[in-house]
Amino acid sequence: MQDITLHTNNNIAATLVPNVFIDELMADANGEYVKIYLYLLRCMNTAEGFSISGMADKLDHTEKDVKRALNYWEKMHVLQLEYDANQQLSGICLLDSSSLEVRRAVPVTCASPAAPMAPTVSTVSGIVPAPVSQSVPAASAGTGTARRPSYTKDQMRSFQTNEATCDLFFIIERYIGHPLSATDYDTILYWYDGLHFSTDLIEYLVESCVDKGHKSLRYMDKVASSWADASITTVESAKCAANMHSQLYYGVMKAFGIHGRNLADYELKLVDKWSKTYGFDSAIIGEACKRTLQATSQPSFQYADSILENWHQNHVQKPEDIALLDSAYKRSKPTAARNVTVSRSGSNRFNNFSQRSYNYDQLEKQLLNSSAQ
Repeated sequence: MQDITLHTNNNIAATLVPNVFIDELMADANGEYVKIYLYLLRCMNTAEGFSISGMADKLDHTEKDVKRALNYWEKMHVLQLEYDANQQLSGICLLDSSSLEVRRAVPVTCASPAAPMAPTVSTVSGIVPAPVSQSVPAASAGTGTARRPSYTKDQMRSFQTNEATCDLFFIIERYIGHPLSATDYDTILYWYDGLHFSTDLIEYLVESCVDKGHKSLRYMDKVASSWADASITTVESAKCAANMHSQLYYGVMKAFGIHGRNLADYELKLVDKWSKTYGFDSAIIGEACKRTLQATSQPSFQYADSILENWHQNHVQKPEDIALLDSAYKRSKPTAARNVTVSRSGSNRFNNFSQRSYNYDQLEKQLLNSSAQ
Protein backbone atom coordinates (compact mmCIF):
# COMPACT_ATOMS: atom_id res chain seq x y z
CA MET A 1 0.00 0.00 0.00
CA GLN A 2 1.31 3.45 -0.90
CA ASP A 3 2.60 5.63 1.95
CA ILE A 4 0.48 8.63 2.94
CA THR A 5 1.99 11.99 3.78
CA LEU A 6 0.48 13.67 6.81
CA HIS A 7 0.77 17.48 6.97
CA THR A 8 -1.16 20.64 7.80
CA ASN A 9 -1.50 24.19 6.53
CA ASN A 10 -2.64 25.59 9.88
CA ASN A 11 -0.26 27.69 11.92
CA ILE A 12 -1.96 27.53 15.30
CA ALA A 13 -0.90 27.07 18.93
CA ALA A 14 -0.34 23.42 19.72
CA THR A 15 0.25 21.12 22.68
CA LEU A 16 3.25 18.82 22.45
CA VAL A 17 2.62 15.16 23.26
CA PRO A 18 5.72 12.99 23.82
CA ASN A 19 6.09 10.33 21.14
CA VAL A 20 6.87 7.65 23.71
CA PHE A 21 3.45 8.28 25.26
CA ILE A 22 1.73 7.65 21.94
CA ASP A 23 3.97 4.75 20.96
CA GLU A 24 4.22 2.86 24.25
CA LEU A 25 1.63 4.03 26.76
CA MET A 26 -1.51 5.22 25.04
CA ALA A 27 -2.63 1.90 23.54
CA ASP A 28 -2.72 0.12 26.91
CA ALA A 29 -4.33 2.94 28.88
CA ASN A 30 -8.01 3.58 29.52
CA GLY A 31 -9.35 6.14 27.05
CA GLU A 32 -10.57 8.41 29.85
CA TYR A 33 -7.11 8.34 31.40
CA VAL A 34 -5.62 9.42 28.08
CA LYS A 35 -8.01 12.38 27.90
CA ILE A 36 -6.99 13.51 31.36
CA TYR A 37 -3.28 13.32 30.52
CA LEU A 38 -3.79 15.30 27.33
CA TYR A 39 -5.73 17.92 29.27
CA LEU A 40 -2.84 18.18 31.74
CA LEU A 41 -0.49 18.88 28.84
CA ARG A 42 -2.86 21.55 27.58
CA CYS A 43 -2.98 23.19 31.02
CA MET A 44 0.80 23.57 30.90
CA ASN A 45 0.32 26.23 28.19
CA THR A 46 -2.33 28.30 29.94
CA ALA A 47 -2.22 30.82 32.73
CA GLU A 48 -5.66 29.85 34.00
CA GLY A 49 -6.06 28.37 37.45
CA PHE A 50 -6.00 24.58 37.72
CA SER A 51 -7.96 22.33 40.07
CA ILE A 52 -9.29 18.79 40.22
CA SER A 53 -12.88 20.02 40.28
CA GLY A 54 -12.23 22.26 37.26
CA MET A 55 -10.77 19.34 35.30
CA ALA A 56 -13.72 17.12 36.30
CA ASP A 57 -16.19 19.74 35.05
CA LYS A 58 -14.26 20.29 31.82
CA LEU A 59 -14.18 16.58 30.94
CA ASP A 60 -17.59 15.70 32.42
CA HIS A 61 -15.99 13.36 34.98
CA THR A 62 -16.26 13.01 38.72
CA GLU A 63 -13.37 14.11 40.91
CA LYS A 64 -12.81 10.47 41.86
CA ASP A 65 -12.43 9.61 38.17
CA VAL A 66 -9.78 12.30 37.80
CA LYS A 67 -7.88 11.18 40.91
CA ARG A 68 -8.03 7.56 39.76
CA ALA A 69 -6.49 8.56 36.43
CA LEU A 70 -3.78 10.61 38.14
CA ASN A 71 -2.89 7.65 40.35
CA TYR A 72 -2.66 5.44 37.27
CA TRP A 73 -0.28 7.78 35.48
CA GLU A 74 1.80 8.09 38.64
CA LYS A 75 2.17 4.31 38.74
CA MET A 76 3.25 4.42 35.10
CA HIS A 77 5.79 7.10 36.10
CA VAL A 78 4.40 9.62 33.65
CA LEU A 79 3.77 12.11 36.44
CA GLN A 80 4.26 12.50 40.16
CA LEU A 81 1.67 13.72 42.67
CA GLU A 82 2.83 16.08 45.40
CA TYR A 83 1.14 16.54 48.79
CA ASP A 84 1.29 19.13 51.54
CA ALA A 85 1.72 18.50 55.26
CA ASN A 86 -1.99 17.68 55.55
CA GLN A 87 -1.75 15.04 52.82
CA GLN A 88 -3.75 17.23 50.43
CA LEU A 89 -2.81 17.21 46.74
CA SER A 90 -0.78 20.35 46.13
CA GLY A 91 1.02 19.76 42.84
CA ILE A 92 1.36 17.53 39.77
CA CYS A 93 4.79 17.09 38.21
CA LEU A 94 4.93 15.77 34.62
CA LEU A 95 8.02 13.60 34.38
CA ASP A 96 10.44 13.26 31.49
CA SER A 97 8.84 10.74 29.11
CA SER A 98 11.58 10.78 26.49
CA SER A 99 12.55 7.20 27.29
CA LEU A 100 10.46 4.13 27.92
CA GLU A 101 12.68 3.27 30.87
CA VAL A 102 11.11 6.12 32.84
CA ARG A 103 8.15 3.83 33.53
CA ARG A 104 10.43 1.34 35.26
CA ALA A 105 12.49 3.75 37.33
CA VAL A 106 11.96 5.10 40.80
CA PRO A 107 9.92 8.32 40.62
CA VAL A 108 11.87 11.56 40.38
CA THR A 109 11.22 14.24 43.00
CA CYS A 110 10.09 17.50 41.41
CA ALA A 111 10.20 21.06 42.64
CA SER A 112 6.91 22.84 43.04
CA PRO A 113 5.77 26.41 43.71
CA ALA A 114 5.68 27.42 47.35
CA ALA A 115 2.39 27.38 49.22
CA PRO A 116 0.02 26.69 46.28
CA MET A 117 -3.64 27.52 46.75
CA ALA A 118 -4.71 24.68 44.45
CA PRO A 119 -2.92 21.77 42.72
CA THR A 120 -0.41 23.10 40.22
CA VAL A 121 1.06 21.46 37.17
CA SER A 122 4.81 21.58 36.62
CA THR A 123 7.16 19.64 34.37
CA VAL A 124 10.67 18.29 34.06
CA SER A 125 10.15 17.23 30.45
CA GLY A 126 11.23 20.46 28.85
CA ILE A 127 7.81 21.23 27.35
CA VAL A 128 7.23 24.39 29.37
CA PRO A 129 9.60 25.84 31.99
CA ALA A 130 8.25 25.75 35.52
CA PRO A 131 9.06 28.06 38.40
CA VAL A 132 11.37 26.44 40.92
CA SER A 133 11.43 26.97 44.66
CA GLN A 134 11.43 24.62 47.63
CA SER A 135 11.00 20.89 47.13
CA VAL A 136 7.88 19.19 48.42
CA PRO A 137 8.39 15.49 49.16
CA ALA A 138 5.94 13.20 47.43
CA ALA A 139 3.60 11.27 49.67
CA SER A 140 2.69 7.69 49.14
CA ALA A 141 -0.69 6.97 47.58
CA GLY A 142 -1.53 4.62 50.40
CA THR A 143 -2.11 6.20 53.78
CA GLY A 144 -2.61 3.02 55.77
CA THR A 145 0.13 1.00 57.43
CA ALA A 146 1.38 -1.78 55.16
CA ARG A 147 1.08 -5.30 56.46
CA ARG A 148 4.36 -6.18 54.81
CA PRO A 149 7.62 -4.29 55.37
CA SER A 150 8.19 -1.58 52.78
CA TYR A 151 11.04 -2.14 50.36
CA THR A 152 13.85 0.37 49.99
CA LYS A 153 14.29 2.47 46.86
CA ASP A 154 17.20 0.31 45.74
CA GLN A 155 15.14 -2.85 46.17
CA MET A 156 12.18 -1.30 44.38
CA ARG A 157 14.44 -0.16 41.55
CA SER A 158 15.74 -3.70 41.18
CA PHE A 159 12.23 -5.13 40.94
CA GLN A 160 10.93 -2.41 38.62
CA THR A 161 13.81 -2.79 36.19
CA ASN A 162 13.18 -6.54 36.08
CA GLU A 163 11.08 -7.28 33.02
CA ALA A 164 9.25 -10.22 34.63
CA THR A 165 8.05 -8.32 37.71
CA CYS A 166 7.30 -5.19 35.69
CA ASP A 167 5.03 -7.20 33.41
CA LEU A 168 3.50 -8.87 36.47
CA PHE A 169 2.49 -5.50 37.94
CA PHE A 170 0.87 -4.54 34.65
CA ILE A 171 -1.07 -7.83 34.44
CA ILE A 172 -2.35 -7.56 38.01
CA GLU A 173 -3.59 -4.02 37.38
CA ARG A 174 -5.54 -5.36 34.41
CA TYR A 175 -7.12 -8.08 36.55
CA ILE A 176 -8.15 -5.87 39.48
CA GLY A 177 -9.17 -2.92 37.28
CA HIS A 178 -7.29 -0.13 39.05
CA PRO A 179 -3.71 1.06 39.65
CA LEU A 180 -1.69 -0.62 42.37
CA SER A 181 -1.04 1.28 45.57
CA ALA A 182 2.26 1.35 47.44
CA THR A 183 0.86 -1.25 49.85
CA ASP A 184 -0.17 -3.44 46.91
CA TYR A 185 3.36 -3.30 45.52
CA ASP A 186 4.80 -4.38 48.88
CA THR A 187 2.32 -7.26 49.13
CA ILE A 188 3.04 -8.56 45.62
CA LEU A 189 6.78 -8.24 46.08
CA TYR A 190 6.45 -10.19 49.33
CA TRP A 191 4.83 -13.05 47.41
CA TYR A 192 7.65 -12.94 44.88
CA ASP A 193 10.62 -12.24 47.13
CA GLY A 194 9.46 -13.49 50.55
CA LEU A 195 7.33 -16.53 49.68
CA HIS A 196 9.39 -17.28 46.56
CA PHE A 197 6.35 -17.62 44.32
CA SER A 198 7.06 -17.59 40.59
CA THR A 199 5.45 -14.92 38.43
CA ASP A 200 3.29 -17.65 36.84
CA LEU A 201 2.04 -18.76 40.26
CA ILE A 202 1.28 -15.17 41.30
CA GLU A 203 -0.60 -14.56 38.06
CA TYR A 204 -2.65 -17.75 38.63
CA LEU A 205 -3.32 -16.67 42.22
CA VAL A 206 -4.72 -13.31 41.10
CA GLU A 207 -6.66 -14.85 38.22
CA SER A 208 -8.31 -17.52 40.37
CA CYS A 209 -9.29 -14.99 43.08
CA VAL A 210 -10.75 -12.56 40.54
CA ASP A 211 -12.70 -15.40 38.89
CA LYS A 212 -14.31 -16.04 42.29
CA GLY A 213 -15.24 -12.37 42.65
CA HIS A 214 -12.41 -11.32 44.98
CA LYS A 215 -10.34 -8.37 43.71
CA SER A 216 -8.94 -7.35 47.08
CA LEU A 217 -5.18 -7.75 47.48
CA ARG A 218 -5.81 -8.40 51.17
CA TYR A 219 -7.94 -11.45 50.31
CA MET A 220 -5.31 -12.62 47.81
CA ASP A 221 -2.64 -12.23 50.48
CA LYS A 222 -4.53 -14.62 52.77
CA VAL A 223 -4.75 -17.15 49.96
CA ALA A 224 -1.02 -16.74 49.27
CA SER A 225 -0.23 -17.37 52.95
CA SER A 226 -2.37 -20.51 52.97
CA TRP A 227 -0.59 -21.75 49.84
CA ALA A 228 2.77 -21.14 51.47
CA ASP A 229 1.67 -23.06 54.59
CA ALA A 230 0.60 -25.93 52.32
CA SER A 231 3.97 -25.84 50.48
CA ILE A 232 2.28 -24.93 47.19
CA THR A 233 5.01 -23.59 44.92
CA THR A 234 3.79 -24.36 41.39
CA VAL A 235 0.71 -23.66 39.32
CA GLU A 236 0.09 -27.40 38.98
CA SER A 237 0.05 -27.97 42.74
CA ALA A 238 -2.22 -24.92 43.20
CA LYS A 239 -4.67 -26.28 40.63
CA CYS A 240 -4.60 -29.71 42.27
CA ALA A 241 -5.33 -28.21 45.70
CA ALA A 242 -8.11 -26.05 44.27
CA ASN A 243 -9.69 -29.05 42.57
CA MET A 244 -9.49 -31.10 45.77
CA HIS A 245 -11.19 -28.38 47.80
CA SER A 246 -13.84 -27.88 45.14
CA GLN A 247 -14.71 -31.58 45.32
CA LEU A 248 -14.83 -31.42 49.11
CA TYR A 249 -17.16 -28.40 49.10
CA TYR A 250 -19.40 -30.10 46.54
CA GLY A 251 -19.42 -33.29 48.64
CA VAL A 252 -20.57 -31.38 51.74
CA MET A 253 -23.29 -29.58 49.77
CA LYS A 254 -24.47 -32.89 48.34
CA ALA A 255 -24.45 -34.60 51.76
CA PHE A 256 -26.48 -31.76 53.27
CA GLY A 257 -28.80 -31.50 50.27
CA ILE A 258 -27.86 -27.86 49.61
CA HIS A 259 -28.92 -26.65 46.17
CA GLY A 260 -29.24 -23.30 44.43
CA ARG A 261 -26.59 -21.46 46.46
CA ASN A 262 -22.90 -21.49 47.32
CA LEU A 263 -21.52 -22.09 50.79
CA ALA A 264 -21.31 -19.00 52.97
CA ASP A 265 -17.94 -17.76 54.21
CA TYR A 266 -18.37 -19.18 57.71
CA GLU A 267 -19.44 -22.52 56.21
CA LEU A 268 -16.34 -22.59 54.01
CA LYS A 269 -14.17 -21.84 57.04
CA LEU A 270 -15.71 -24.76 58.93
CA VAL A 271 -15.14 -27.13 56.00
CA ASP A 272 -11.55 -25.92 55.75
CA LYS A 273 -11.11 -26.56 59.48
CA TRP A 274 -12.45 -30.09 59.16
CA SER A 275 -10.13 -30.77 56.25
CA LYS A 276 -6.96 -28.84 57.14
CA THR A 277 -6.95 -28.56 60.93
CA TYR A 278 -8.55 -31.92 61.76
CA GLY A 279 -7.20 -33.70 58.69
CA PHE A 280 -10.45 -35.52 57.89
CA ASP A 281 -11.13 -36.82 54.39
CA SER A 282 -14.40 -36.52 52.48
CA ALA A 283 -15.66 -39.91 53.77
CA ILE A 284 -15.48 -38.93 57.44
CA ILE A 285 -16.88 -35.45 56.81
CA GLY A 286 -19.71 -36.97 54.78
CA GLU A 287 -20.55 -39.35 57.65
CA ALA A 288 -20.75 -36.40 60.06
CA CYS A 289 -23.11 -34.61 57.69
CA LYS A 290 -25.26 -37.73 57.44
CA ARG A 291 -25.55 -38.06 61.21
CA THR A 292 -26.34 -34.36 61.49
CA LEU A 293 -29.35 -34.76 59.20
CA GLN A 294 -30.51 -37.84 61.12
CA ALA A 295 -30.37 -35.93 64.41
CA THR A 296 -31.60 -32.49 63.38
CA SER A 297 -33.39 -33.05 60.06
CA GLN A 298 -31.59 -29.98 58.68
CA PRO A 299 -28.09 -29.06 57.39
CA SER A 300 -26.54 -27.71 60.60
CA PHE A 301 -22.84 -26.93 60.16
CA GLN A 302 -22.52 -26.22 63.91
CA TYR A 303 -23.89 -29.66 64.81
CA ALA A 304 -21.59 -31.36 62.30
CA ASP A 305 -18.69 -29.34 63.70
CA SER A 306 -19.42 -30.66 67.23
CA ILE A 307 -19.41 -34.25 65.89
CA LEU A 308 -16.13 -33.79 64.05
CA GLU A 309 -14.54 -32.01 66.99
CA ASN A 310 -15.41 -35.00 69.22
CA TRP A 311 -13.96 -37.40 66.65
CA HIS A 312 -10.82 -35.30 66.42
CA GLN A 313 -10.39 -35.37 70.21
CA ASN A 314 -10.77 -39.17 70.08
CA HIS A 315 -8.12 -39.45 67.36
CA VAL A 316 -10.41 -40.71 64.62
CA GLN A 317 -8.51 -41.19 61.37
CA LYS A 318 -10.64 -43.64 59.37
CA PRO A 319 -14.26 -44.89 59.28
CA GLU A 320 -13.29 -47.98 61.30
CA ASP A 321 -12.35 -45.74 64.22
CA ILE A 322 -15.88 -44.30 64.19
CA ALA A 323 -17.35 -47.80 64.43
CA LEU A 324 -15.13 -48.53 67.46
CA LEU A 325 -16.33 -45.34 69.14
CA ASP A 326 -19.96 -46.28 68.50
CA SER A 327 -19.45 -49.73 70.05
CA ALA A 328 -17.71 -48.28 73.09
CA TYR A 329 -20.56 -45.81 73.56
CA LYS A 330 -23.19 -48.55 73.48
CA ARG A 331 -21.29 -50.65 76.02
CA SER A 332 -20.96 -47.69 78.36
CA LYS A 333 -24.75 -47.20 78.66
CA PRO A 334 -26.14 -48.19 82.15
CA THR A 335 -28.00 -51.56 82.21
CA ALA A 336 -29.48 -51.46 85.73
CA ALA A 337 -32.53 -49.59 84.54
CA ARG A 338 -33.54 -52.54 82.42
CA ASN A 339 -33.78 -54.84 85.55
CA VAL A 340 -35.88 -52.50 87.71
CA THR A 341 -39.67 -52.50 87.48
CA VAL A 342 -41.39 -49.49 88.92
CA SER A 343 -45.03 -49.88 89.93
CA ARG A 344 -46.83 -46.59 89.80
CA SER A 345 -50.54 -45.99 90.08
CA GLY A 346 -52.02 -43.57 87.75
CA SER A 347 -53.71 -40.50 89.12
CA ASN A 348 -57.30 -40.54 87.93
CA ARG A 349 -60.83 -40.51 89.34
CA PHE A 350 -61.04 -44.31 89.59
CA ASN A 351 -58.09 -44.91 91.91
CA ASN A 352 -57.58 -41.50 93.44
CA PHE A 353 -58.70 -42.74 96.92
CA SER A 354 -57.34 -44.81 99.80
CA GLN A 355 -57.20 -48.49 98.82
CA ARG A 356 -58.59 -51.14 101.25
CA SER A 357 -56.54 -54.13 102.33
CA TYR A 358 -58.22 -57.55 102.90
CA ASN A 359 -57.16 -60.75 104.73
CA TYR A 360 -58.52 -63.33 102.36
CA ASP A 361 -57.83 -66.35 104.72
CA GLN A 362 -59.90 -64.78 107.49
CA LEU A 363 -62.69 -63.95 105.12
CA GLU A 364 -62.76 -67.59 103.94
CA LYS A 365 -63.12 -68.92 107.59
CA GLN A 366 -65.92 -66.47 108.30
CA LEU A 367 -67.70 -67.62 105.18
CA LEU A 368 -67.38 -71.35 106.18
CA ASN A 369 -68.62 -70.73 109.74
CA SER A 370 -71.68 -68.88 108.54
CA SER A 371 -72.51 -71.77 106.20
CA ALA A 372 -72.24 -74.39 108.98
CA GLN A 373 -74.72 -72.51 111.12
